[in-house]
Amino acid sequence: MLEEAVEHLHTTYSPNDWEILIVDDGSTDDTASTALRFAATSPLVAKDQIRVIVLARNRGKGGAVAHGMRHIRGRYAVFADADGASKFSDLSTLMTRVRGVEKEGYGIAVGSRAHMVTTDAVVKRSFIRNFLMHGFHMVLKTVGVREIADTQCGFKLFSRDAVRAVFEDLRTEGWIFDIEVLLLAGYKGIPVVEVPVSWHEVEGTKMDLVSDSIRMAWDLVVVRAGYAVGVYTIGEGGPGR
Repeated sequence: MLEEAVEHLHTTYSPNDWEILIVDDGSTDDTASTALRFAATSPLVAKDQIRVIVLARNRGKGGAVAHGMRHIRGRYAVFADADGASKFSDLSTLMTRVRGVEKEGYGIAVGSRAHMVTTDAVVKRSFIRNFLMHGFHMVLKTVGVREIADTQCGFKLFSRDAVRAVFEDLRTEGWIFDIEVLLLAGYKGIPVVEVPVSWHEVEGTKMDLVSDSIRMAWDLVVVRAGYAVGVYTIGEGGPGR
């Protein structure tokens, strides 16, 4: 994934227009040192274009993403799963679409696999996997997330102002953080556009299908209730705020 990202950024943008932040969430697979070696030896990478952040303890996907997003230096920021399930070349499409909806510097483009629902990648999944997927979508509609068909795709682009408005108020650090990102965007009036992207199934996920799906549904209800009763504050930021 890192090599693909660097090659795309190098051929699409000037050297001063991009950087990559890698957040090592307490992993044991030599992620940090591998990335640093690549940065030091690749002819496509200039000094300080790849930064590596190593968290002292595992905080969950949401915690790792939020930590990285809070340390960006550019006008736009995209987070992507390290498994390479998405193609980094789709970044150009996300950039075009987010600029089309951006309002007062705020905008989010959400990569989506919803267009693949009838393809083999989804149809050939197990019955339980598809059952849980559809059940989770029903819960999403119940709590108010209706416009985005695919909330969990790990490929989302934010304007810098949207990053500040959303991630400074993010409360969750587990798998459900994508949903809270979209809830906060809705509360703050930040434009969100869903963009079809390429995607393929990657083996070796750390997610336990049944237990994590149940936990996500419960966390979603708790988060939505937290905002409803004022336990969580929405904070500042957003068009016209």
